[in-house]
Amino acid sequence: MDSDKKVFTLKEVAEHNNHKDCWLIISGKVYDVTKFLEDHPGGDDVLLSATGKDATDDFEDVGHSDNAREMMDQYYVGEIDASTIPKKVTYTPPKQPHYNQDKTSEFIIKLLQFLVPLAILGLAVAIRFYTKQA
Repeated sequence: MDSDKKVFTLKEVAEHNNHKDCWLIISGKVYDVTKFLEDHPGGDDVLLSATGKDATDDFEDVGHSDNAREMMDQYYVGEIDASTIPKKVTYTPPKQPHYNQDKTSEFIIKLLQFLVPLAILGLAVAIRFYTKQA
């Protein structure tokens, strides 16, 4: 980074969060978009809701044009001290006991537990019936 660039902390940037004073952090750079609030095609609420955090994902998700990206230069006021921005935490769901999502195999086991003894009983009756006739 050049030594003449102003470096801000997240706390400093977050203080600029209203209609009269609005700063955003996008791609490691700080922009004073106060004068652009009324002209922003998405409305001023979109910009105001992006204050006090790294708004890079919000900016990229919208898919801004090259023209919009070029306009940003006029609002540039400095860089953000990346160490002051909290790291993103990946969501990990709480551990849950393993359960059988496919109930089919469980159903087959229960069916076999019923049918196998029934088949054995039927076979025994059939053998007894045929042995008596012989």
